[in-house]
Amino acid sequence: MTFREVAKPAPPILRKSLFPLLCLLFISLVVVGCGAPGEPTPPSPPIPVAVTDLKARQLGDAVLLTFTLPTKNTLGLRLTETPTLEIWRGGLRPDGTADSRSFRLIDTVSAVILASYIEEGKVSFPDPVQPDELRARAGATSVYRVRTRISERKPSADSNEAFVDLYPVPQRIETLAAKATEKSIELTWTAPTAASAGAQLPPIGEYHIYRGELDPASAEAAEKDLHAAVWKLPLLQIGVSSAPEYQDSTFDFGRTYAYVVRSVISEGGAQLESGDSRPEIITPKDVYPPAAPQDVVGAVIPGATPGTFAVDLSWTINLETDLAGYRVYRSESESAKGEPVTPDLLPTPSFRDTTVVAGHRYWYSVTAVDRTGNESAPSHASLQEIP
Repeated sequence: MTFREVAKPAPPILRKSLFPLLCLLFISLVVVGCGAPGEPTPPSPPIPVAVTDLKARQLGDAVLLTFTLPTKNTLGLRLTETPTLEIWRGGLRPDGTADSRSFRLIDTVSAVILASYIEEGKVSFPDPVQPDELRARAGATSVYRVRTRISERKPSADSNEAFVDLYPVPQRIETLAAKATEKSIELTWTAPTAASAGAQLPPIGEYHIYRGELDPASAEAAEKDLHAAVWKLPLLQIGVSSAPEYQDSTFDFGRTYAYVVRSVISEGGAQLESGDSRPEIITPKDVYPPAAPQDVVGAVIPGATPGTFAVDLSWTINLETDLAGYRVYRSESESAKGEPVTPDLLPTPSFRDTTVVAGHRYWYSVTAVDRTGNESAPSHASLQEIP
């Protein structure tokens, strides 16, 4: 007879001890498979919120679009990169409302390009309009919408609508020139003789003058393209002229300025500017000395010890705002300027010379010096005789 070993069932006590372990294993598998709950994650890719403050106005042969750049996605989380811009343009229905079916994508602006048109979170982007189109559709209303996107598949919702009437404008001014003088920077330019795409030139009512201050290191690049400029102060309108010339008397020597001029016409009951002129960049240098001090008078007085003398000098104060001080010269010959007797500039219009010698005759003259180091001509000489 052959004997076989038959497996016996586990004792009841062992079966009871394995049951909790099997339950724990089952729960662990469920947790790992389903994932742990946590904070909501943004969609991939993120969708920027819609622009809500779009504005549009014609500037030369372009429509200047301005709006606040979205910084958050639709879940309220911050965007980590500059989005791409889509520009859409359409027309009107007969009732004057925007015709949604007419909108077409007319331009896509990459994030790299758009970044150069952003300042403090605000976008100012000029969208070009062909001159032929301006002439053919003079006075017609265009409607703009914009979208932004991080991914081509996930653009934002449409922005608000911005309406603008388009007209031919004068061609940009090409011959702007600037000349620095002691009192002003003199701007001159040639008035335009034609409008966009050969349209009839409307009467030019006035010119608007704009000035900005540049980082000097960016001046050369800015002459070719103002968007390459590094601005200390942005372009702001500083004046109006009815003739092709203007004098800017509010400048400071040593600063680097960029000037542009825009022609202004009246269309549709409003003023309309041309595009920017060719920029003119200038760094005015102060090479202009102060006026010579006036009314120099002197008096011989007793010195600090018996038998010695001193000369007290005074003169009328100079009115230059950049005055650094005065320098006093002394000579024993009326025809010679002499040598300075003040090693440092005098801050006030007076001086006491305690180095005179009895029995000598001295001629004193005074010069004014500005902060750039320009020195005036000498004043009229004052003769002083020491007993």
